[in-house]
Amino acid sequence: MKTGTQHLYIPGPTNVPEVVRQAMNVPMQDHRAPDFGDLTMGLFRDLKTIFKTTTGRVMMFPGSGTACWEAAILNTLNPGDKVLMARHGQFSHLWVEMAKKLGLDVQVVDLAWGAGVPVNEFTRILGNDRHGQIKAVFVTHNETATGVTSDVALVRRALDECFHDALLFVDGVSSIACIDFRMDEWGVDLAVTGTQKGFMLPAGLGIIGVSQKAMAASEKNTMRRCFLDFADMAKMNDTGYFPYTPPTQLLHGLRKSLDRMLAEGPENTYARHRRLATGVRNAVAAWGLEMCAEHPSLYSDTVTAIRTPQGVDARDVIKIAYDRYNCSLGSGLGPLNGKVFRIGHLGDLNEGMCLTAISIAELSLAAAGAQIRFGSGVAAAQDVYAEPVARAVQRSAAIAAE
Repeated sequence: MKTGTQHLYIPGPTNVPEVVRQAMNVPMQDHRAPDFGDLTMGLFRDLKTIFKTTTGRVMMFPGSGTACWEAAILNTLNPGDKVLMARHGQFSHLWVEMAKKLGLDVQVVDLAWGAGVPVNEFTRILGNDRHGQIKAVFVTHNETATGVTSDVALVRRALDECFHDALLFVDGVSSIACIDFRMDEWGVDLAVTGTQKGFMLPAGLGIIGVSQKAMAASEKNTMRRCFLDFADMAKMNDTGYFPYTPPTQLLHGLRKSLDRMLAEGPENTYARHRRLATGVRNAVAAWGLEMCAEHPSLYSDTVTAIRTPQGVDARDVIKIAYDRYNCSLGSGLGPLNGKVFRIGHLGDLNEGMCLTAISIAELSLAAAGAQIRFGSGVAAAQDVYAEPVARAVQRSAAIAAE
């Protein structure tokens, strides 16, 4: 019989704060009532702040981020349109497969799983596309399967330097609200995320930021859609309503999540994720293990994918953590299955929680056969997490000495 807390350190769904959970515990209400907009209009406004857009609009569709992947394609592209994508992890792979299934002509740049978006290769391809056949460029901002964050701003620069008018699609499912994201500044036309990661909610709402350029494209394209139609959604959203019954409890939870995020401040949120992630990465280095990401410049601040040593099956590490220590670690996906386990460090998280994840990972690695010195990763992370405390102690000591 398991006792105590069930620890959740997967990169989504993430932990739901108790105040957010309580905010969702409300009676059912009339989603056509005249005051329903009192709840929703503030959500649309504050989501734009998180996306860092003043010129675009943000819409919410019942579903996960995958629903908004599909909405982005259906509303802005036409069957047979050529698009440019990179495949370097499970989620970029799934986006490629969706685009193909929806009838797009997909030009794929295949890379090692652990690489980032190939900006130089994108630049070459876009520069050679002199007749503008490529209608959209797709970027996975944070590849959750490999713990890799790519530079969206560099892709925008590549488009601009090539004088290319393609739409810029960004998968921000495991980045938006956790990692710096600037929709307007980076010229992102369609930005997709979901409630179950940085927004600290259960899955059930896909959120999409849409530029004016993308809205204009949606008025001309010929892809068939109904439930995911931008025009229907935008028309109803303008008055605070939805074309169909929304998940009202999730909207109440989102209100509380946004309040927490805005109180912390986006820049402070990014800094917190960077600090917590650095502790985890230092722990991995102390174990003598490697990360899936090919280079430190690609390290994600929301998830770390860790390669197990030769002869140690990552699936055993994950199973031991779950069975013995009530802890869920992320699995390796696709070709990384058995070779990688992941520690998610995003959303409602603090130093103590990360230290718990690291200590349980040490126990599980050792039990699976890895040569791990107990406490090595924990100590390495503590060195990172203690820095703000040490500075505060030093300041207090200096003040006392005056």
